[in-house]
Parts: sequence; C-alpha cells; structure tokens
Amino acid sequence: MVGQNISDIIEAYLKEILAADRQIEINRASIAAQFNCVPSQINYVIKTRFSSQQGYLVESKRGGGGYIRIEKLRYRDQDHYLNQLLALVTAQISFEKAVSILQQLVDNEVLSTHEAQLLATMLTDDAFAVTDQVATDTLRANLLSALLNGLRYQRF
Repeated sequence: MVGQNISDIIEAYLKEILAADRQIEINRASIAAQFNCVPSQINYVIKTRFSSQQGYLVESKRGGGGYIRIEKLRYRDQDHYLNQLLALVTAQISFEKAVSILQQLVDNEVLSTHEAQLLATMLTDDAFAVTDQVATDTLRANLLSALLNGLRYQRF
C-alpha cells in the first residue's frame, strides 16, 4: 500500500466487497472509524469513485439508521450499455470524465487497457492544440460519441 492515499485504500476496500456482491450497504461512520478518517472522506470517495460514469448506482439514507447503498450496474447487452454511456456524454466533456468512461469500457471488457490508454492520449487537451477550452471539450465529446457509436459495429 506504499504510495496509496486513504481514498485509494477505501476505494479498493469497497471494490473488493463489490467483487463478491453486486450491491453493498455500508454505514459511513463505521467505515470512517475502520479507516481512522472523517466521514466526509467516505463521501468524497463515493462521490468521485463510484459515480454513474464509473458504472455504479449510489443511494443514501441519512440519519441514525442511515446507510449508503452502492450497486455495480450490469447491462442487459452491449447496445444498452453503450447507450447508457452515450447518455453521459454531453455537448462538452472534460478529460477526466472522458477517461472515466474509457475506464468503464475497460472494466466491462469492451476495450483493452492498451486501447483505452491510446484513446486517452488522443483525448488530452494538448492533442487538440486549441486554446479555447469550450472548443476542446466539444471536440472531445464529439470524438467520444463517435467512438461509442462506432463500437456498435464491426467495420474491419
């Protein structure tokens, strides 16, 4: 665990549990106590590492008997899955969100890690050589949409 921060450790712990069960229910305070951190750290991990873009559904109930339920989404078929990812791509998309979608494709074995790394390199701000961030984010969204639509069909 050398070089890992507490967020990485908490994420790995939760994903390990999710590997065994499709859905987990946790108590924020008890997880925070287990990792000797503040409960807001658990919120941060869940918000940044378990979003719909990463393929998770998160529900929470506040209060004394409160819980956080995390469910790894499963898709009926690849077409449905790609439609769900396409719905996440707005008119503009940041590099971080694009990488999150590429990671989803790797996690669900649609792309290899190598393919995703190559695509991520092509989606960086530097690759576009455009000084306007809105234009960069728009180009990135267009390319990512084209990729997701292209994955539906085998052309070669």
